[in-house]
Amino acid sequence: MHGINENLDFKPVRIAVLVMSDTRNFDTDTSGTTLARRIEEAGHVVADRRIVPDDIYAIRAQVSAWIGDPEVDVVITSGGTGLTGRDVTPEAITPLFDKVIEGFSVIFHQVSYQSVGLSTLQSRAIAGLAGGTFIFCLPGSTGAVKDGWDKVIALQLDSRHKPCNLVELMPRLMEHKEHDH
Repeated sequence: MHGINENLDFKPVRIAVLVMSDTRNFDTDTSGTTLARRIEEAGHVVADRRIVPDDIYAIRAQVSAWIGDPEVDVVITSGGTGLTGRDVTPEAITPLFDKVIEGFSVIFHQVSYQSVGLSTLQSRAIAGLAGGTFIFCLPGSTGAVKDGWDKVIALQLDSRHKPCNLVELMPRLMEHKEHDH
């Protein structure tokens, strides 16, 4: 069986939301608002929410702070995954990854193709693991955030999803690192 097993307990995770934008604020940030609302509706906790400019070092600094924060289990970013000169999210975040989750990009593009067709080629959506924190980088459009959350991330962050999910891995993410110290 795959899907949600309603007989299991739901375990909420703490998710930080970061939007990359030079023009949006909390009043005009529809993708961040949509994502935060969906996170809470799913039963998770929005641990923090910020907007930073499209700047490699501002992005990297905020994500690094959350990686080091034990109150943040997951970071989801929105914006900066395109191909223009201002789109620098993958360049900012990829160096932080201990492990890349290659399958996320593949699955995201399959889902996105159903919504926007070949335009999905213009996205560099990525995901990885850094310091025991899952990081997902989505495009900045509200539609892409909905697709990424509703059809990919939400299911993998639901502890009842079978045959497996990312939540059940969380206690084991730092195993090797703990043995190194």
